[in-house]
Amino acid sequence: MDEHHQNRSMSRRTLLASATAGLAVTLTGVGGTGALWSSTPQSGHHATTTISPDQALHRLKEGNEAFLSGRTINPDTGGKRRHEIAQAQAPFAVIISCSDSRVPPEILFQEGLGELFVIRNAGNTVDTAAMGSLEYAVAELGVPLVVVLGHERCGAVGAAVAIVEKGEAFPGSIGRMVEPIIPAVLDARRGGVADLLDASVRANVSRTVNRLRQASEPFVLERIKSGKLKIVGARYDLDDGKIDFFNEA
Repeated sequence: MDEHHQNRSMSRRTLLASATAGLAVTLTGVGGTGALWSSTPQSGHHATTTISPDQALHRLKEGNEAFLSGRTINPDTGGKRRHEIAQAQAPFAVIISCSDSRVPPEILFQEGLGELFVIRNAGNTVDTAAMGSLEYAVAELGVPLVVVLGHERCGAVGAAVAIVEKGEAFPGSIGRMVEPIIPAVLDARRGGVADLLDASVRANVSRTVNRLRQASEPFVLERIKSGKLKIVGARYDLDDGKIDFFNEA
């Protein structure tokens, strides 16, 4: 393992150990930028990270590059790490992703225990439970980055496309579940695209990103305005494993 990967692995192991002691530790695991993680947790309180939104995004991109190349960054999932985070958590990113079994965020980004706050719904939609989870991560854990992660050939988006294009109906709660995705399909169709499904996947992500940026609770909007929180979109390619980030501004 080279020095860069050793440093990154060390950052995973020491993050919560340092937080629990109320220390600030300078790490070199985020692209050599010297990201600073610090916290002063008290009984019943969680640690928070001082990594910037851009540093968090860089770390995710770095992790996906490692996943693509087959390199192992050794996400920390051992017993020592488990005990370190048993009393507090300090994730550096929220990932709103699809429930699809082929899209596990921790693996795609090469992250270990306690590093990602993952919210999963079919079609990566944000309902009341998902929104409350996101707000908790921002307000209580101080997470600096939210990524809305769609993926190629999403079944939930495909169902919404079938409703729009063919008038299909789905049993049980499936139809109600995909209703929030239908406006994204309509947006994509107006663009006259060749691949409506993939365009709808991206449009669904973009609509959710814009909604979160504009219609969240005031404390979320204030963090965005102050530069302490960034919300971006992404699409995972099932065939090649690459995650394409967009709506980064």
